[in-house]
Amino acid sequence: MIAEISTKFAWYMARSSGLVEWAILTASIVWGLALSTRLIRRKGVPAWLLDLHKFLGTLSVVFLAIHLFALWIDNYVYFGARELFLPWGSNYKPLSTALGPLGAGRMPALWGVIGMYLLLAIQVTSWMMKHLSRKLWHRIHLLSFPLFVVATLHAFTAGADNANLLVQWLALSGGLLVFFLVVFRLLAPRRARASRPTSVETAAAA
Repeated sequence: MIAEISTKFAWYMARSSGLVEWAILTASIVWGLALSTRLIRRKGVPAWLLDLHKFLGTLSVVFLAIHLFALWIDNYVYFGARELFLPWGSNYKPLSTALGPLGAGRMPALWGVIGMYLLLAIQVTSWMMKHLSRKLWHRIHLLSFPLFVVATLHAFTAGADNANLLVQWLALSGGLLVFFLVVFRLLAPRRARASRPTSVETAAAA
């Protein structure tokens, strides 16, 4: 039993880190939307509430690194630099490649690689916000929404836990929450959004 767990340790680590990564990413987007809408109306929001969004973003990069490392050391499916960093480098789930190079077998890895680069672009520019124009930073930060979609697609096409009822309910709850907050923000009065920078933008510039 112990030997079996030891053999599959990298696989378990890849699965668990991937799920945690998705949960952190969802929490970061939800928290950022909550801070940037009128859901938080009171002025002088405590600094720790603003810092939490930054912390979640950084933590998502940490778990991305853990996820990549676990895939790299896993012996069941080979993942080298080509497979981890090139969009079409991996042929994960080889039994699903009936459609050729654009087949379903390559799609899970494709979503993962795209999501990785989107996450790094968002987080690196957030760390460098003081050296960028706010307009450029804001445009790149909006990539958080396609990142959420791509990360969810990756989780449900590559993950071995997508049939788990608890995982399904968590994904549904997270998706509905993000959808609700996006709609809430879009329906908020334009004048109120345009009159002042959002709480997240103010905190990032500090």
